[in-house]
Amino acid sequence: MRTRPALSVAFVAAATFALGACSSASQEGGDGGSTGGGFDLASIVKNDEIAALVPDAIAADGKLTVGSDLTYAPAEFVGTDGKTAVGFDIDIITAVAQLMGLEVDVQSSAFDAIIPSIGTRYEVGISSFTINADRLQTVNMVSYFDAGSLFAVAKGNPDGIDPQNLCGVTVGVQTGTVQQEALEAAQAACGDDTIDVLPFESQADVTTNLVEGRVQVMYADSPITAYAVEQAGGDIETLGEIHDSAPYGIVVAKDDTDLAEAVRAALQQLMDDGDLKAIAAVWGQADGVLSTSEVNPSVG
Repeated sequence: MRTRPALSVAFVAAATFALGACSSASQEGGDGGSTGGGFDLASIVKNDEIAALVPDAIAADGKLTVGSDLTYAPAEFVGTDGKTAVGFDIDIITAVAQLMGLEVDVQSSAFDAIIPSIGTRYEVGISSFTINADRLQTVNMVSYFDAGSLFAVAKGNPDGIDPQNLCGVTVGVQTGTVQQEALEAAQAACGDDTIDVLPFESQADVTTNLVEGRVQVMYADSPITAYAVEQAGGDIETLGEIHDSAPYGIVVAKDDTDLAEAVRAALQQLMDDGDLKAIAAVWGQADGVLSTSEVNPSVG
């Protein structure tokens, strides 16, 4: 896993920055096509050895049901048709399903509702989920990508925000992310001049509120912040360095170890073939791809 400089902010002593994210539309894939202009999946076909690992009930159904919160571009979001799920996470889970010989059914969900619904409503979840100790207590997580956290501010940083001291600053985050948890935990170090943490249901709302000046800073996963800056046409810019590198994981029910192993095998095949990096490269995220997929890797 790549490492990046950690924040040496005044409030960091009061918080453990783990990292996490993401949120929704609906998509059915598995037709060998590209999901919304991303990686061309025509070359990804069923692998019999991987398909044999899939639990019988899922194999018989022929479909992998996926929960995702689609407001976290470029990882998972809604395409230009207003209904199709697109993004590098969506392409990745579609490729995983095709190696299993399954269609993929991506269903929209609020971010913080996905994990509680794994094993009941959804068979897996993919939504830029950072692997951390708390999540590993309730679900299996299969690693595939590495990201950090990153701030953004209005162009030129007109408020003179110091990323090493956010006390007295209004910061927008998406609800349920570890960025929100870290900032809220850090508030105690600021005394009366606390961090004003404003959570929003979607990352799109966070970015909009930064552009329109209702928050001074936004805080999200590094790929999401970088993409938001790119899409904002010069209205916002990144602030400080990427920090707290940590892996993303596909979420599987705690008692479904067979499916977790099937997901791991599919991801490893995509890594070994170079397809995972090619998928991520379409979205400008090739550097984040891991070389080894693990079920429940050790995390700090």
